[in-house]
Amino acid sequence: MSGARFVVQRHRASRLHYDLRFEIDGVLVSWAVPKGPTLDPAARRLAVHVEDHPVEYLLFEGVIPSREYGGGDVIVWDTGTYEPVHTDDPAAAIAAGELHVEMHGEKLQGRLVLVRRGTDDQQWMLLHKHDEHAVTGWDPEDHPRSVLSGRTNEEVKADPDRLWRSDAPADRASVSLVPEPLPTEAIDELAALGTHGTWEVFGRRLKVTNLDKVLFPGDPPVTKRELLAYAARIAPTSLPYLRGRPVNLHRFPDGAGSKGFWHKQRPAHAPAWLGAWDNPDADEDETTTYVVIDLDPGERTTWEELLVLARLHRTALEHLGVTAGAKVTGQRGIQIWVPVVPGYTFDDTRAWVEGISRTVGKVVPELVSWKWEVKARGGLARLDYTQNAINKTLVAPYSPRPAAGAPVSVPIGWDELDDPELRPDRWTIRTVLDRLESVGDPFRVLLGAAQELPELT
Repeated sequence: MSGARFVVQRHRASRLHYDLRFEIDGVLVSWAVPKGPTLDPAARRLAVHVEDHPVEYLLFEGVIPSREYGGGDVIVWDTGTYEPVHTDDPAAAIAAGELHVEMHGEKLQGRLVLVRRGTDDQQWMLLHKHDEHAVTGWDPEDHPRSVLSGRTNEEVKADPDRLWRSDAPADRASVSLVPEPLPTEAIDELAALGTHGTWEVFGRRLKVTNLDKVLFPGDPPVTKRELLAYAARIAPTSLPYLRGRPVNLHRFPDGAGSKGFWHKQRPAHAPAWLGAWDNPDADEDETTTYVVIDLDPGERTTWEELLVLARLHRTALEHLGVTAGAKVTGQRGIQIWVPVVPGYTFDDTRAWVEGISRTVGKVVPELVSWKWEVKARGGLARLDYTQNAINKTLVAPYSPRPAAGAPVSVPIGWDELDDPELRPDRWTIRTVLDRLESVGDPFRVLLGAAQELPELT
C-alpha cells in the first residue's frame, strides 16, 4: 500500500464539509469531516463514514447538479499519497475500527488517526498525532484554495470546468464544461479568402460570398467576414445553449438597421449568426428547461432603475436558494435565466415568475408596469413573466444584435450588477472574446444545474 493516493475535497453541498478519501482496493473509502482535517494535535474532529466513491472521482473539481446526491461545488483542497501504519491491510484496519496513516500531501503531513466511536460504523473521530508536522491552532479554513487550480469554491462555482453526473457510469460521470477552441487555421483561411470562396470550418465546407459586405455600421464598420469569424470562434461556447433546441435566425440582408425577417432552423447544430432561440422543446411539448425573468425597460426607465430591479431579483433568488444567471441583452434590457428539471409546463414557470416579479414590484411600484398596463402606464419598466410561453423567443447567449458596432448579448456574474461600467450593450463581437478569455463564461454554471423550483410563500 506504499504510495496509495488520497484526496480531501472541500465540498459545499447542503452544508460545507470536507471529504477525506483514501484509495483502497480500487475504490475511494470516504469520510465526511464537517470542520475539516487539521494539523492541530489538540483538535478532535467528527468524521462520518460514508459510502465508497469511484476512483474516477479522486481529482474531481467542479460542480454537482443540485438535483443530484451531493449537489454543490467541489474543490481539491489537498491530495497526495499516504502509507498505512501498523498494517498492510487498511481495509481490515477500518473494519476493526482504527486506521493510522502517514500523510504526504501538500497541506496534510504527518500522522492522522481515524477511530470508530462505539459500534456505530458511521461515527468516527479524526485526529493528528503529536509529531514534527503538528501545528497548534492550525485551521483548514485558513487555507481555502484548491491545490490543483488555486481557486476557491466560490470561484469554481462561478466558472466551473467540470460537471459530475452521479447517474452516469463512473468513467463518463465527469463532464468537461470547457469548450474546445476553434483551430486558428480556420480563421486564417477565412481572412485569406477574396470576396467569395469555399471555407472549411468544423469539418464542413461552406460556400461564402460577399465577405466584405458591411453588415453593421461603425468605425470601422463590421463586415460579413468579421461576423462569420466571430460566429465560428464563439461557437464552442455558445453551442451548449443552442444544441437540440429550435432556433430562429433574424436575418438582415441589407445590414443592421434594414428591414429584417425571421427564418426558423431546428434543431440547432450550428450557432445563430444573428438570432434568438425558442424556449426548449417548443412546438413538440409544453415543458421547458429554463425559467426566464425578462426585465424590459420602458421609454422613461433609466439604466440605473433597471439595475435596481435586477438587484432586487438577485436578492429574491439568493433568498430562495435558486441557481440562476443574469445576462445583458445587447440592446437595453436584462434577462435572468433559471435552469429547472424537466416536467415544468410553461404555465408552471409563468406563475412562478409572476410571483417573484410581483413581490419585487411591491418594493418599487413607481418603477414597474405589467404587460397589460403598458398603455395606461407607458414608459415604465415591464416585468414580463409572459415570456415563459410556448413559441416565445429569447436572445441566445453571445448572439450579436442588429445595431451599430455589433453589440452582443452577454452573460454576466451577479456581482457585475454593481459594476458602474456595466451597460447592456457594453460588449461587441470585437471585445467579448477577450472578456471570455479573462473571466470565462458566467452562464457555464447553469449547464447541468437543473433544479426544482421552491414554493413561494
